[in-house]
Amino acid sequence: MRPYRMRLYRIALWVTVPMALPLLAAPAGVMKARAVRDTAPEGAPSVWRPGTTAGPVTDIGRPFPALGAASMVPPRLVPRPAIVSRARWRADETRRDRHARYAAGVRAVFIHHTDTPNGYDCADVPRTLRNLYTGQTRDRSWSDLGYNFLVDKCGTVYEGRAGGADRPVVGSHTLGFNQGTTGIAAIGTFGPGTQVPAAMEHAIAALAAWKLGLGGVDAAGKVRLTSTNGKSRYAKGTSAEFDAISGHRDGFATDCPGQALGARLPAIRTLAASLQGRSSPLPPSGIRFAASLSSPRHDGAR
Repeated sequence: MRPYRMRLYRIALWVTVPMALPLLAAPAGVMKARAVRDTAPEGAPSVWRPGTTAGPVTDIGRPFPALGAASMVPPRLVPRPAIVSRARWRADETRRDRHARYAAGVRAVFIHHTDTPNGYDCADVPRTLRNLYTGQTRDRSWSDLGYNFLVDKCGTVYEGRAGGADRPVVGSHTLGFNQGTTGIAAIGTFGPGTQVPAAMEHAIAALAAWKLGLGGVDAAGKVRLTSTNGKSRYAKGTSAEFDAISGHRDGFATDCPGQALGARLPAIRTLAASLQGRSSPLPPSGIRFAASLSSPRHDGAR
Protein backbone atom coordinates (compact mmCIF):
# COMPACT_ATOMS: atom_id res chain seq x y z
CA MET A 1 0.00 0.00 0.00
CA ARG A 2 2.84 2.47 0.65
CA PRO A 3 4.05 2.78 -3.02
CA TYR A 4 0.44 3.36 -4.08
CA ARG A 5 0.01 6.18 -1.54
CA MET A 6 3.27 7.78 -2.75
CA ARG A 7 1.99 7.86 -6.35
CA LEU A 8 -1.20 9.57 -5.19
CA TYR A 9 0.84 12.23 -3.37
CA ARG A 10 2.86 12.95 -6.50
CA ILE A 11 -0.31 13.29 -8.59
CA ALA A 12 -1.88 15.63 -6.04
CA LEU A 13 1.22 17.85 -5.98
CA TRP A 14 1.32 18.07 -9.79
CA VAL A 15 -2.35 19.11 -9.91
CA THR A 16 -2.23 21.60 -7.03
CA VAL A 17 0.78 23.73 -8.00
CA PRO A 18 -0.53 25.04 -11.36
CA MET A 19 -3.83 25.93 -9.69
CA ALA A 20 -2.02 28.06 -7.11
CA LEU A 21 0.03 30.06 -9.58
CA PRO A 22 -2.80 32.30 -10.84
CA LEU A 23 -3.26 33.50 -7.27
CA LEU A 24 0.25 34.91 -7.39
CA ALA A 25 -0.48 36.70 -10.65
CA ALA A 26 -3.88 38.16 -9.75
CA PRO A 27 -4.66 38.52 -6.04
CA ALA A 28 -8.26 38.37 -4.92
CA GLY A 29 -10.14 41.59 -5.50
CA VAL A 30 -7.91 42.76 -8.34
CA MET A 31 -9.58 43.28 -11.70
CA LYS A 32 -7.97 43.86 -15.04
CA ALA A 33 -8.64 47.35 -16.35
CA ARG A 34 -8.96 48.06 -20.03
CA ALA A 35 -6.17 50.29 -21.31
CA VAL A 36 -7.49 53.64 -22.38
CA ARG A 37 -6.39 55.84 -25.19
CA ASP A 38 -5.19 59.36 -24.55
CA THR A 39 -7.58 61.27 -26.78
CA ALA A 40 -7.53 64.52 -24.82
CA PRO A 41 -5.01 66.48 -22.74
CA GLU A 42 -6.33 64.87 -19.57
CA GLY A 43 -6.56 61.32 -20.80
CA ALA A 44 -9.26 59.07 -22.17
CA PRO A 45 -13.00 58.42 -22.08
CA SER A 46 -14.51 57.91 -18.67
CA VAL A 47 -14.58 54.43 -17.14
CA TRP A 48 -15.81 55.37 -13.67
CA ARG A 49 -19.03 56.69 -12.22
CA PRO A 50 -19.67 58.21 -8.78
CA GLY A 51 -20.28 55.67 -6.06
CA THR A 52 -18.31 52.82 -7.65
CA THR A 53 -15.43 53.09 -5.18
CA ALA A 54 -16.89 53.14 -1.69
CA GLY A 55 -13.47 52.76 -0.08
CA PRO A 56 -9.81 52.09 -0.86
CA VAL A 57 -9.25 49.52 -3.58
CA THR A 58 -6.14 47.52 -4.36
CA ASP A 59 -4.44 48.52 -7.58
CA ILE A 60 -7.45 47.91 -9.80
CA GLY A 61 -5.73 49.66 -12.69
CA ARG A 62 -2.71 47.36 -12.98
CA PRO A 63 -3.13 44.66 -15.64
CA PHE A 64 -1.62 41.22 -15.10
CA PRO A 65 0.17 39.42 -17.95
CA ALA A 66 -0.64 35.82 -18.72
CA LEU A 67 1.17 33.19 -16.68
CA GLY A 68 4.68 32.61 -17.89
CA ALA A 69 4.94 35.97 -19.64
CA ALA A 70 8.48 37.30 -19.49
CA SER A 71 7.21 40.83 -18.89
CA MET A 72 5.58 39.97 -15.58
CA VAL A 73 6.93 42.20 -12.80
CA PRO A 74 5.90 41.47 -9.21
CA PRO A 75 4.60 44.39 -7.17
CA ARG A 76 6.72 45.93 -4.44
CA LEU A 77 4.51 45.84 -1.39
CA VAL A 78 5.25 49.25 0.07
CA PRO A 79 2.78 50.33 2.78
CA ARG A 80 0.27 52.89 1.60
CA PRO A 81 0.95 56.20 3.35
CA ALA A 82 -1.84 57.98 5.20
CA ILE A 83 -3.75 60.12 2.69
CA VAL A 84 -6.21 62.87 3.60
CA SER A 85 -9.27 62.35 1.44
CA ARG A 86 -11.06 64.97 -0.63
CA ALA A 87 -13.99 64.72 1.76
CA ARG A 88 -11.74 65.62 4.69
CA TRP A 89 -10.35 68.74 3.02
CA ARG A 90 -13.90 69.54 1.92
CA ALA A 91 -13.55 69.53 -1.83
CA ASP A 92 -16.70 70.84 -3.52
CA GLU A 93 -17.54 67.89 -5.75
CA THR A 94 -20.01 69.92 -7.78
CA ARG A 95 -17.09 71.79 -9.38
CA ARG A 96 -15.59 68.82 -11.17
CA ASP A 97 -16.41 66.49 -14.02
CA ARG A 98 -18.01 63.45 -12.40
CA HIS A 99 -16.25 61.08 -14.78
CA ALA A 100 -12.73 60.07 -13.79
CA ARG A 101 -10.32 58.74 -16.41
CA TYR A 102 -7.86 55.89 -15.98
CA ALA A 103 -4.69 54.55 -17.53
CA ALA A 104 -3.63 50.91 -17.55
CA GLY A 105 -1.20 51.58 -14.68
CA VAL A 106 1.31 54.06 -13.24
CA ARG A 107 4.80 53.90 -14.72
CA ALA A 108 6.25 57.22 -13.57
CA VAL A 109 5.77 60.06 -11.12
CA PHE A 110 6.17 63.76 -11.93
CA ILE A 111 7.02 66.11 -9.08
CA HIS A 112 5.64 69.67 -9.02
CA HIS A 113 5.38 72.64 -6.72
CA THR A 114 2.21 74.68 -6.35
CA ASP A 115 3.98 78.06 -6.63
CA THR A 116 2.17 79.28 -3.52
CA PRO A 117 3.65 80.95 -0.40
CA ASN A 118 5.79 78.84 1.95
CA GLY A 119 4.88 80.55 5.21
CA TYR A 120 1.62 78.70 5.71
CA ASP A 121 0.37 76.92 8.82
CA CYS A 122 -0.19 73.23 8.07
CA ALA A 123 -3.60 73.47 9.76
CA ASP A 124 -4.65 75.88 6.99
CA VAL A 125 -3.67 73.59 4.09
CA PRO A 126 -7.26 72.43 3.38
CA ARG A 127 -8.14 76.07 2.63
CA THR A 128 -5.15 76.31 0.29
CA LEU A 129 -6.30 73.17 -1.51
CA ARG A 130 -9.79 74.55 -1.95
CA ASN A 131 -8.35 77.74 -3.42
CA LEU A 132 -6.17 75.76 -5.85
CA TYR A 133 -9.16 73.61 -6.76
CA THR A 134 -11.30 76.67 -7.48
CA GLY A 135 -8.55 78.30 -9.50
CA GLN A 136 -8.06 75.27 -11.72
CA THR A 137 -11.71 74.32 -12.23
CA ARG A 138 -13.32 77.77 -12.39
CA ASP A 139 -10.58 80.08 -13.65
CA ARG A 140 -8.88 77.61 -16.00
CA SER A 141 -11.95 75.49 -16.79
CA TRP A 142 -10.15 72.25 -15.97
CA SER A 143 -12.29 69.22 -15.20
CA ASP A 144 -10.79 68.75 -11.72
CA LEU A 145 -7.72 69.52 -9.66
CA GLY A 146 -4.77 68.73 -11.90
CA TYR A 147 -2.47 67.00 -9.38
CA ASN A 148 -3.15 63.46 -8.21
CA PHE A 149 -1.64 64.19 -4.78
CA LEU A 150 -0.34 67.14 -2.80
CA VAL A 151 2.13 67.12 0.11
CA ASP A 152 2.58 69.89 2.69
CA LYS A 153 5.69 70.91 4.61
CA CYS A 154 4.61 68.85 7.63
CA GLY A 155 4.64 65.68 5.51
CA THR A 156 0.87 65.28 5.23
CA VAL A 157 -0.34 63.73 1.96
CA TYR A 158 -3.62 64.91 0.41
CA GLU A 159 -5.74 63.30 -2.28
CA GLY A 160 -5.91 65.59 -5.30
CA ARG A 161 -7.79 64.52 -8.41
CA ALA A 162 -10.84 62.35 -7.75
CA GLY A 163 -11.20 58.74 -8.84
CA GLY A 164 -9.46 56.71 -6.14
CA ALA A 165 -6.00 57.21 -4.65
CA ASP A 166 -5.15 53.55 -5.24
CA ARG A 167 -6.09 53.68 -8.92
CA PRO A 168 -4.17 54.96 -11.98
CA VAL A 169 -6.20 58.16 -12.36
CA VAL A 170 -5.17 60.30 -15.34
CA GLY A 171 -4.40 63.78 -14.06
CA SER A 172 -3.70 67.10 -15.73
CA HIS A 173 -0.23 67.97 -14.50
CA THR A 174 2.42 67.35 -17.17
CA LEU A 175 1.45 68.24 -20.73
CA GLY A 176 2.02 65.28 -23.04
CA PHE A 177 2.74 62.85 -20.20
CA ASN A 178 -0.42 62.63 -18.11
CA GLN A 179 -1.19 59.13 -19.36
CA GLY A 180 0.22 56.40 -17.10
CA THR A 181 1.80 58.82 -14.63
CA THR A 182 0.99 60.38 -11.27
CA GLY A 183 1.48 64.05 -10.40
CA ILE A 184 2.65 64.89 -6.86
CA ALA A 185 2.72 68.58 -5.95
CA ALA A 186 4.75 69.99 -3.08
CA ILE A 187 2.74 72.81 -1.50
CA GLY A 188 4.93 75.90 -1.68
CA THR A 189 7.53 77.50 -3.94
CA PHE A 190 11.01 75.98 -4.19
CA GLY A 191 13.20 78.36 -6.11
CA PRO A 192 16.96 78.71 -5.62
CA GLY A 193 18.09 78.68 -2.01
CA THR A 194 14.78 77.44 -0.58
CA GLN A 195 15.01 74.72 2.04
CA VAL A 196 12.90 71.66 1.24
CA PRO A 197 11.43 70.39 4.53
CA ALA A 198 12.64 66.92 5.44
CA ALA A 199 9.11 65.78 6.34
CA MET A 200 7.86 66.85 2.90
CA GLU A 201 10.75 65.12 1.15
CA HIS A 202 10.22 61.88 3.04
CA ALA A 203 6.46 61.92 2.38
CA ILE A 204 7.00 62.43 -1.35
CA ALA A 205 9.44 59.50 -1.42
CA ALA A 206 7.06 57.25 0.53
CA LEU A 207 4.11 58.16 -1.71
CA ALA A 208 6.11 57.60 -4.91
CA ALA A 209 7.52 54.30 -3.61
CA TRP A 210 4.02 53.03 -2.87
CA LYS A 211 2.43 54.25 -6.09
CA LEU A 212 5.21 52.93 -8.35
CA GLY A 213 5.50 49.74 -6.32
CA LEU A 214 1.93 48.74 -7.20
CA GLY A 215 3.17 48.13 -10.74
CA GLY A 216 6.62 46.79 -9.82
CA VAL A 217 8.37 49.95 -11.08
CA ASP A 218 11.81 50.65 -9.61
CA ALA A 219 11.63 54.13 -8.08
CA ALA A 220 15.30 54.68 -8.93
CA GLY A 221 14.99 53.26 -12.44
CA LYS A 222 14.27 54.59 -15.93
CA VAL A 223 11.07 54.36 -17.95
CA ARG A 224 10.08 55.21 -21.50
CA LEU A 225 7.05 57.40 -22.07
CA THR A 226 5.44 58.58 -25.29
CA SER A 227 4.39 62.20 -25.70
CA THR A 228 0.73 62.79 -26.48
CA ASN A 229 1.09 66.52 -27.16
CA GLY A 230 3.59 68.43 -29.30
CA LYS A 231 3.57 71.36 -26.87
CA SER A 232 5.55 69.28 -24.41
CA ARG A 233 9.34 69.00 -24.68
CA TYR A 234 8.81 66.22 -27.22
CA ALA A 235 6.86 66.00 -30.46
CA LYS A 236 3.61 64.08 -30.27
CA GLY A 237 4.28 60.37 -30.68
CA THR A 238 7.93 60.67 -29.63
CA SER A 239 9.19 58.13 -27.12
CA ALA A 240 11.58 59.48 -24.49
CA GLU A 241 13.39 58.10 -21.46
CA PHE A 242 12.61 59.54 -18.02
CA ASP A 243 13.55 58.82 -14.45
CA ALA A 244 10.69 56.94 -12.79
CA ILE A 245 10.55 59.96 -10.47
CA SER A 246 10.99 63.05 -12.63
CA GLY A 247 10.38 66.76 -12.31
CA HIS A 248 7.70 68.61 -14.25
CA ARG A 249 10.46 70.43 -16.14
CA ASP A 250 11.70 67.13 -17.58
CA GLY A 251 8.55 66.86 -19.67
CA PHE A 252 7.57 70.49 -20.14
CA ALA A 253 9.37 73.84 -20.55
CA THR A 254 9.00 75.19 -17.01
CA ASP A 255 11.08 75.73 -13.86
CA CYS A 256 8.66 73.55 -11.88
CA PRO A 257 9.27 71.99 -9.35
CA GLY A 258 11.80 74.74 -8.68
CA GLN A 259 15.57 74.54 -8.52
CA ALA A 260 15.69 73.59 -4.84
CA LEU A 261 13.21 70.72 -5.05
CA GLY A 262 14.62 69.60 -8.39
CA ALA A 263 18.03 69.28 -6.74
CA ARG A 264 16.53 66.94 -4.13
CA LEU A 265 15.06 64.51 -6.67
CA PRO A 266 18.12 62.19 -6.72
CA ALA A 267 17.87 61.79 -2.94
CA ILE A 268 14.09 61.27 -3.17
CA ARG A 269 14.61 58.53 -5.79
CA THR A 270 17.18 56.77 -3.64
CA LEU A 271 15.00 56.91 -0.54
CA ALA A 272 11.94 55.71 -2.47
CA ALA A 273 13.89 52.77 -3.90
CA SER A 274 15.12 51.91 -0.41
CA LEU A 275 11.55 51.94 0.88
CA GLN A 276 10.69 49.50 -1.93
CA GLY A 277 13.41 47.18 -0.66
CA ARG A 278 15.64 47.67 -3.66
CA SER A 279 19.29 46.71 -3.33
CA SER A 280 20.69 50.19 -4.01
CA PRO A 281 22.37 51.34 -0.79
CA LEU A 282 21.52 54.72 0.68
CA PRO A 283 24.37 57.24 0.45
CA PRO A 284 25.74 58.41 3.80
CA SER A 285 24.75 61.99 2.97
CA GLY A 286 21.97 63.53 0.93
CA ILE A 287 19.10 61.61 2.55
CA ARG A 288 17.32 63.47 5.31
CA PHE A 289 14.86 61.58 7.45
CA ALA A 290 11.89 63.29 9.04
CA ALA A 291 11.39 62.74 12.74
CA SER A 292 7.69 62.14 12.09
CA LEU A 293 5.26 62.29 9.20
CA SER A 294 1.94 63.74 9.79
CA SER A 295 7.81 78.14 -10.78
CA PRO A 296 5.74 79.59 -13.10
CA ARG A 297 2.08 78.87 -12.84
CA HIS A 298 1.55 75.61 -14.68
CA ASP A 299 -0.18 77.10 -17.70
CA GLY A 300 1.24 74.22 -19.72
CA ALA A 301 0.17 71.50 -17.31
CA ARG A 302 -2.68 70.24 -19.42
